[in-house]
Amino acid sequence: MTIEIIEPRANGNTNDKDILYMLGGMALIFLGAGLILSNPLVRRYMSQIGVGNLVHAAIPDIERYLKQRGM
Repeated sequence: MTIEIIEPRANGNTNDKDILYMLGGMALIFLGAGLILSNPLVRRYMSQIGVGNLVHAAIPDIERYLKQRGM
């Protein structure tokens, strides 16, 4: 009787650990972006180049969409 050791297979099956690493990496990216964008100096710089205006311009459209979806 042989004992099989669970290892990543070469036939295309992914390991759960790989998916866990990918999701953890994505979470760290979002956390890092949130920390950077929460800095007042960065927010001031982003508003100077016009990114802040895009968010404020999109808010009425988002509110209208949420009202229509709630019907």
